[in-house]
Amino acid sequence: MPNTFRIAQAARLLGVSDDTVRRWIDQGALPTTGTSPTEIPGAALAERAVALADEPDDPTGIASSARNRFVGIVTRVRIDGVMAQVDLQCGPHRVVSLMSAEAAEELALEPGSLAVASMKATVVTVEAPRG
Repeated sequence: MPNTFRIAQAARLLGVSDDTVRRWIDQGALPTTGTSPTEIPGAALAERAVALADEPDDPTGIASSARNRFVGIVTRVRIDGVMAQVDLQCGPHRVVSLMSAEAAEELALEPGSLAVASMKATVVTVEAPRG
């Protein structure tokens, strides 16, 4: 049997309200199985999730071999001696990077700064546009 999701489940997975999912159903943007209670086919939900995941443009304009790049906003910078912890909120995802204090200062990272987290293997690097 194919995967199906009830409205509340679909809303949680998409990061929207139940009412938004209902509106999308009413507008024909999300199909249903026709069952009661209302269920949404998993494949249709997956397509909608991909469409919603369109990220903002990368402000750095840097070419990179890293394919996992997340544009976000810096929410916290903790500098302790030679190391810094930088927290970013990238859509619904929190990304944490440990870097040298010197790097954090050179990038002028502070809460509210626009930044890009890029990941390759287990390393997270943070880039910021020069200003």
